[in-house]
Amino acid sequence: MADDLLLIRKLQAGEMEALGTLFERYGTAVYRTALAITRDERAAEDILQECFLRMYTYAASIDPKRPLRPWLYRVTVNLAYDHVNAARRRVHPLDDVLEWLNTLTSAFPAPDRRVEETELLYLVRDVIAELPAAHRAAIVLFYLENLSIEEIATIMELPAGTVKSRLHYARERLREMLTQRQRPVPEVAYEFT
Repeated sequence: MADDLLLIRKLQAGEMEALGTLFERYGTAVYRTALAITRDERAAEDILQECFLRMYTYAASIDPKRPLRPWLYRVTVNLAYDHVNAARRRVHPLDDVLEWLNTLTSAFPAPDRRVEETELLYLVRDVIAELPAAHRAAIVLFYLENLSIEEIATIMELPAGTVKSRLHYARERLREMLTQRQRPVPEVAYEFT
């Protein structure tokens, strides 16, 4: 955003109101992304706070001429990876699934399909929970945050082809698992080809 430039400069000058404005503007997206990757509300809250603490701490190193949004997503994704990796080391089971999958409910508008819809939602959640964190992050940024392949590549510091590969892998895994369980594959699985 154009006025992000002004807000970053104000933050660099020590104006805390600028941090508050940036928090209001981007806090929800940071929290939602962290929650979708970690699947842990407490961790998402911690990541949200840490992300904005880092923005304040490292304000001097933020280039106000570059868009702030990719920087925020990069910090969020990295913090979420750290959490997921630490949780994996503790052998702690992952919490329940990505909230953004609730968007699948609109794929089955007929009331008599509600039970099938709920079953499919849980099935898709289970499959996505099995994905590696890097693939889950790509899915979250693509579907939940509606970022382009190029934006995701910038955020994750990967070539666009790698992002496409991760999205493809996740889509194929979803299709395989749904097919194994004899469920229809939702349209969302084919959106980014």
